[in-house]
Amino acid sequence: MSIPAQTIDRRARTDRRQVEPHPVTEDLADALTADALELLFQPQFRSADGALSGAEALVRWEHPDHGVLAGDALVAISQSGGIARRLSRHIARASLRVAANWPDHLRLSINVTAMDLFDRTFGEELLAMIADVGFPPERLTLEITEQALVADLDRSAARLEILSESGIRIALDDFGAGFCNFRYLKVLPLDALKLDRAMIEGVATDDRDLAVLRGIVAMARALDLSVIAEGIETEEQRAAIVREGCHSWQGYLAGKPMKPDQFDELVAAAG
Repeated sequence: MSIPAQTIDRRARTDRRQVEPHPVTEDLADALTADALELLFQPQFRSADGALSGAEALVRWEHPDHGVLAGDALVAISQSGGIARRLSRHIARASLRVAANWPDHLRLSINVTAMDLFDRTFGEELLAMIADVGFPPERLTLEITEQALVADLDRSAARLEILSESGIRIALDDFGAGFCNFRYLKVLPLDALKLDRAMIEGVATDDRDLAVLRGIVAMARALDLSVIAEGIETEEQRAAIVREGCHSWQGYLAGKPMKPDQFDELVAAAG
């Protein structure tokens, strides 16, 4: 049985008040020490020609009692016990090591949490990891959600600007799922908008959804931002986002999150 992210988040808030981590956090700490988390890569494709363009790094953990935990659930668990920094660095380091062996035309995307942006050492440590594994910073994209920005937008912008100056690209993730604060587009050193799957679901069947997509793409084009569509599950959705000018896409239509060796096979097949 898996633990809903909302339940974990409530427990995390309670645990912080009691200064006691949730028991699952101890298990996660042990899993990090044992390198027992599974690294996955979600393939991304270029709209212009359908070519493989890179992948988003993800991680999941199979708990013996609670089943597979991933995404927001893992972040909430790590935050409840004060090991969010360990988890974030683990994912970044592991994914960079794998991606360092990819062909030069493939990009790596990793997710950045609110805790990362709050941590003044994050940027310095990330750049050190990049240098250590020999991964070109210009092939790395950091995906930041609105939730990671709400605490202190100006501080987040300053820290992201330093990373942007090193060549790293910055993408605003899950665009359309939150408040869509347009100040983000003014303040942050953004290179791309990554559309939430909710913004994609109806683009092939609903005129209003398609109109919204067109408006976002037009705005992004005016701001010199590329648009990435996630959650592409049908050929009709893919055709719509390509026709409307999205730069790249990812989704179950062409590839679920896969293990590193499976992604290597995809790379080899793509030539």
